[in-house]
Amino acid sequence: QVQLVESGGGLVQAGGSLRLSCAASGRTLSPYAMGWFRQAPGKEREFVAGISWKGASTYYADSVKARFTISRTNAMVYLQMNSLKPEDTAVYYCAARLSSSVAVTTTPSGYAYWGQGTQVTVSS
Repeated sequence: QVQLVESGGGLVQAGGSLRLSCAASGRTLSPYAMGWFRQAPGKEREFVAGISWKGASTYYADSVKARFTISRTNAMVYLQMNSLKPEDTAVYYCAARLSSSVAVTTTPSGYAYWGQGTQVTVSS
């Protein structure tokens, strides 16, 4: 069982930046491919960014490309969010899947482990 804990959410003005962090309680993240998803009120959970288990591959949703950057170490996964927009407001979730593939999975069902989420609110 992998327990993921996100941090770094908060309230920011449009155009601002935030960095989200995700850690696994008591274990390394190195065997896992990681993803960030978000869910706004009344909407389905959507893929934001993903990174393969060694960090060789990354993939972004079109809506965040060139503004968000995913990165990782053996212990942490980060989501640097720049030029934030009000439509980025959502609960952001970190997710993990045990995979040695270089391909990034974008569907929520492809991830076995999830964090509790961290709220990001962008004011206009």
